[in-house]
Amino acid sequence: MKYAATILVGCVGSLLALGMVMLYSASMGKDGAHYLLMQLAWGGLGLAACVAAAALDYRHLKKISGPLLVLSLVLLGLVLVPGVGTRTHGASRWFRFHGLQFQPSELAKLALVIALAHYGERRQWQMRTFLGGVALPGLMIGATLGLIFEEPDWGSTILLATVSVALLLLAGARWTFLVPPVLLGTAGLGICLWHNPTRIGRVMAFLHPEQYKDGVGYQAYQAMIALGSGGWTGLGLGNGRQKLGFVPEQHTDFILSIIGEELGLVTTLAVAVAFVVLVLCGLYLAWRAREPFGFLLAVGVTLLIGLQALINIGVVTSALPNKGLPLPFISYGGSNLVAMLTCVGLLLSVARRASEPETAEAADVEDNVVTAVPAA
Repeated sequence: MKYAATILVGCVGSLLALGMVMLYSASMGKDGAHYLLMQLAWGGLGLAACVAAAALDYRHLKKISGPLLVLSLVLLGLVLVPGVGTRTHGASRWFRFHGLQFQPSELAKLALVIALAHYGERRQWQMRTFLGGVALPGLMIGATLGLIFEEPDWGSTILLATVSVALLLLAGARWTFLVPPVLLGTAGLGICLWHNPTRIGRVMAFLHPEQYKDGVGYQAYQAMIALGSGGWTGLGLGNGRQKLGFVPEQHTDFILSIIGEELGLVTTLAVAVAFVVLVLCGLYLAWRAREPFGFLLAVGVTLLIGLQALINIGVVTSALPNKGLPLPFISYGGSNLVAMLTCVGLLLSVARRASEPETAEAADVEDNVVTAVPAA
């Protein structure tokens, strides 16, 4: 347990350090140290949230799981109101306060995971039924995903839907009950995709990158050029060329392409391995949790980190269509950084409680049970 938590912290610290260095390198030609300073400020806030979450007994989250989910739904609704939420690039995803931006969907992801973990523990006896295992939790999931989809933020919708289905299965829901709503949701997403010119364009650019390299597929195509030009060891820190206006949003969703160009394939693979190790450590900590809530919570936050990293890496390497999700701990983005570090703190909290010795009361109860059993 101790080794898994130590390795987890080491991976997160390494990714954070690399992210700060590459963020400055990616933006030095145009924005100087602005993004680095902002990320340092958000990183400090995120580390404080991580420490607070690690020190907190995660079981106390059961008391606020409902109010926290309601609060996140209210914020998701408010961000869609014109004049309240900030609309950028055709999407209303942010609140802006004096130059600072907050993305309520990041809070909603964490709130939904906590709520589903609490529900899965409290309703274990109902999870094998359609009503308890699919219909009732489906109301929470549907409300959250619907508001995030409306922003629109399709990448976060797909991510959170996948995590939610995984948690329901682990909580005891029957897969035969889950298949119909999953297929229905997939079909609905496909229909919406077909009638959305921007998204269908991204899919076509994914399937035919050469034909769309000067249009909707420009960003992904330039990212592939950056990765290819880096070779094994890269062009050297700060020597990348694609960040000079060729790769849009190079400091956020596509920062991995700058890592590949300047530090090479070796470092790119090291980043991927770090996320794999992080996920394995998180799942191990979940497996060692003392009760169902801790298990489901740890699995949920681990999947939030791991699947988001998988999608981002897949998009940058053109293995997936463009989704617009940041690379955890590395990409610029305050809300996501704070949320991801809070997830790490919750994993450490689960690890702490699992490694603590049993209380005297629990030991007395166990002794009484043992002594009550007649000898063979």
